[in-house]
Amino acid sequence: MSRRAYRILPTDATSFHPRLLGTRGAVASNSNLSASAGADILKAGGNAIDAAVAASLVEGVVNPQMHTIGGECPILVRLAGESRVIAVNGNMAAPARATPEAFLARGLSDVPDSGILAAGVPATFGALVTALQRWGTLPFAAVVAPALELAKNGFPVSEGLRNQHRFGIAAMRPRFEAEWPGSAQLYLPGGRVPEVGERFRNEALARTFDYLARAKDPLEAFYQGEVAAEIARFSKDRDGLLAREDLAAFETRIEAPAALKLGDTELFKTGFWSQGPAELQTLALMWQFDLKRIGFGTPDYCHLLIEAMKLAYADREQYYGDPSQTWVPGELLLSDEYTRRRAALIDMRRANRELRPGDARRNAARLPEDEKLTPKDWGAGTVHVDAVDAQGNMASFTPSGAWISSAEVIGPLGFPLSVRMMTFYLAPAHHPNVVAPGKRPRTTLTPSMAFRNGKPWMAFGTMGGDNQGQWLLQFYLCRAAFGMSIPEAIEAPRLSSEHTPGFFAPHASEPNRVRIEPRLGTKVLDELRRRGHELDVAPDWTEGFVSCAAYDEDTGLIEAGCDPRGAKSHCFPAFAMAW
Repeated sequence: MSRRAYRILPTDATSFHPRLLGTRGAVASNSNLSASAGADILKAGGNAIDAAVAASLVEGVVNPQMHTIGGECPILVRLAGESRVIAVNGNMAAPARATPEAFLARGLSDVPDSGILAAGVPATFGALVTALQRWGTLPFAAVVAPALELAKNGFPVSEGLRNQHRFGIAAMRPRFEAEWPGSAQLYLPGGRVPEVGERFRNEALARTFDYLARAKDPLEAFYQGEVAAEIARFSKDRDGLLAREDLAAFETRIEAPAALKLGDTELFKTGFWSQGPAELQTLALMWQFDLKRIGFGTPDYCHLLIEAMKLAYADREQYYGDPSQTWVPGELLLSDEYTRRRAALIDMRRANRELRPGDARRNAARLPEDEKLTPKDWGAGTVHVDAVDAQGNMASFTPSGAWISSAEVIGPLGFPLSVRMMTFYLAPAHHPNVVAPGKRPRTTLTPSMAFRNGKPWMAFGTMGGDNQGQWLLQFYLCRAAFGMSIPEAIEAPRLSSEHTPGFFAPHASEPNRVRIEPRLGTKVLDELRRRGHELDVAPDWTEGFVSCAAYDEDTGLIEAGCDPRGAKSHCFPAFAMAW
């Protein structure tokens, strides 16, 4: 044995990233530049909310293939010394003219998945400034300063921004040149795709930030001032539905979160307008089984996870929507009796190909076939920021939407609009997510916060569309059921199910299809196939992009973690720090 070795034990079970520990603060995000901005705000005397707002604004500059301020940003906040979690409904609202008839009259069978017809009122800016004004300590001009500086003076183009599959500038170049001159002018300087590491500037966005920073009321300046006027002009010129009156009428809602206690932990999610509660339903179903006996990563664990997700996400499809405009039986969906009845449907020996929502009106395990809202074709980018400060303030922000791949950049403003309306349905009329004036579309975005033994524990989240909730509940299980550390839980192999109709038009699905990382092992993959699952074996390190910040109220210990999958997948340079 070598006398010069620094380690002689196997490294197979050790994490790539170390535990990042501190006592003063932590920030985790999808870019080293945004994490650094959040840390700078904390070190300058701001709190976790200030830091999360600053980091989110920077994310919208440096990762525009994943998010810009024209999108959405659901938020969870825990304030120092309090035992509650607060939810901010950072979801867009449909324009007053957005009706099924408006789309059908244009010959459309779905809300388009890109372009101006899918644009609603941008919600990110309202959510960020509302959180800042209510619970932050610094003025908007201070927290926007890092994003403004990067937009004005430039930042190095990342691998993901240039080359990300389907979303990066290189992939979008043909569409920019053919259809979206505003995007081409900004993201193809000199008519070419910028190189990785090349300094990139967004001077129009810098001017927008400067205008908002100088405004007496940033919210009024955005939703009723020059920004609103420019958005409305852009929409009108392209025959969109969004009008200035829609922006002026928009309000950011403060809400109670959805929550569920599991053992000595409690998980908090945004409401049933998001897919967050489907995580709670899945976990409640799995908690009916002896998870410790089953063990992490075994064939039984993977099978149970998949079958429980199928049931929970079938309920998501059947019942979730904007509670202000549709009936959502949230209390029953999370009830013990309903959960027990639904759990009895799980066959541990065989995968089930059906879409099986429960009957929330009759508190029964299965809904009659003629009442299912199954799409006819059934069968065939986001970022996240977590921040914690030494006082115990915790923030979980999930900015998303207004990706540069989804809509043309508004030239004078430097950002595109979100197309989140594409998650709406046009029929049937009684669907909980049918489009309607002022309605908030149900969304994949799902920030997370958890308590342990009644005390704050961690804030976490991920990007990933329909898969966000699936990846997050697996991270949570690794922590809550199997006692893994943050880096162990983040780096554990994961899977996702494509069984349930997707959020995004045309709402397609693939019954029994599972995308799975091969690190789970040949024995697991073979047994899942034997039980009837159709496996799509993914490249390793591609299923999920979780970040986390944790706080121990008893010791003052603070911890942060980020996912190596961000870099391995060429999506974004995920980064975390604690000090």
